[in-house]
Amino acid sequence: MTIMAGRSPGAIEWFQRAKQMRRQQLNTLAQLGSLVNGISRLAHMLQCERGASNVWLCSQGTLYALECKASRALADDNLAALYRILDEQSPMPGSTVCERIASAIQSLDGLSALRDGVSEQNITAPQAMEHYSRILRHLLSIVPQLNDSIDDPQIAGRFVALYSLMQGKELAGQERALGAIGFTQGFFSDDTRQRLVDRIDGQQSCFDVFLSCCREDVRETFMLNCQPCLETEQLRRVACTRQPGADNGHTALHWFARQTARLEHLRTLEEIVIADLMMAVDARIQNDDEITPVDDEQDDPLACYPDKPLLPLLRQQAREIELLSRQLASLRDTLEERKIIDKAKSVLMAHQNMSEEQAWYALRKMAMDKNQRMVDIAHALLTVKTLWQVIPKE
Repeated sequence: MTIMAGRSPGAIEWFQRAKQMRRQQLNTLAQLGSLVNGISRLAHMLQCERGASNVWLCSQGTLYALECKASRALADDNLAALYRILDEQSPMPGSTVCERIASAIQSLDGLSALRDGVSEQNITAPQAMEHYSRILRHLLSIVPQLNDSIDDPQIAGRFVALYSLMQGKELAGQERALGAIGFTQGFFSDDTRQRLVDRIDGQQSCFDVFLSCCREDVRETFMLNCQPCLETEQLRRVACTRQPGADNGHTALHWFARQTARLEHLRTLEEIVIADLMMAVDARIQNDDEITPVDDEQDDPLACYPDKPLLPLLRQQAREIELLSRQLASLRDTLEERKIIDKAKSVLMAHQNMSEEQAWYALRKMAMDKNQRMVDIAHALLTVKTLWQVIPKE
């Protein structure tokens, strides 16, 4: 006996609902293509402005004055274009996207003050780089959220490729800026070297993900045009293994030119990947007219398993990049604390006639006795010279 409490939608109707929802998702993503393009263009010009500003600051205003002015003007043009795109957008797909856009706009509001600091040279090159990178981080964080509601594995895979490429390009831009600082000054500190190595390793991880998700012809283009050239690799080794020496900015300009050429190739590839994503979305919309029941092979959970990790990968990668940023900040703090402790040890060795080991144990004993960190004790020793006389020799 069949019990009918009321007619529920049949299989065909559920397939129709699924198709309608999928098409709505794809149409929303297609409309957001202009936003992705706008973010990409603005990010590229801010990366150019960041690099030129670093050279200008490190050279004390003798190099790249015209480049700074030109990059600012182009960044302003692209910023105005992005604001127009945002004004024309229909409601965004989710509150998280709106929150990311709000954070990006808030950080962009500080761009004028940052530029004033650069122009007046009352900000250091590392500080300027940190401010520019923070703006770019907020701006690029919008992109993965645009795919939040898309459950088509092919579209998701293309989005993974795009976001990985954009993040790798940003890390390459940070590498250019860090190298510009060191080569212009003729000196790489341990902290700058470590940050440079982190950016080189980080961009390679992003590009590995990109290459695993993109089309074969795109992969070939990347390998042909976007890999570091031999001269860049040689300059990397100089930066990471020895001090380059001051040469009036000659090496810095050479480094900057080589890295800029690579970033321009990456930007061209970025445009190709964005266009490919939008074409795939349009094709998916056009080919979504037929209702296709799930066959036995599609119903096999093992058959579709390889596609599943693509769905959360964008959000996972964003979290990993945020974690990397926090780790890098922690590393910078650790290196700075180590420098303070080393200076305090030198003071004890000079004024208390201690060996390096004795100085270290003295600092540790005072920290334990006072229930404070060693870096706090070291800082006090460097600030209050009268404390030098009360350190017991061991």
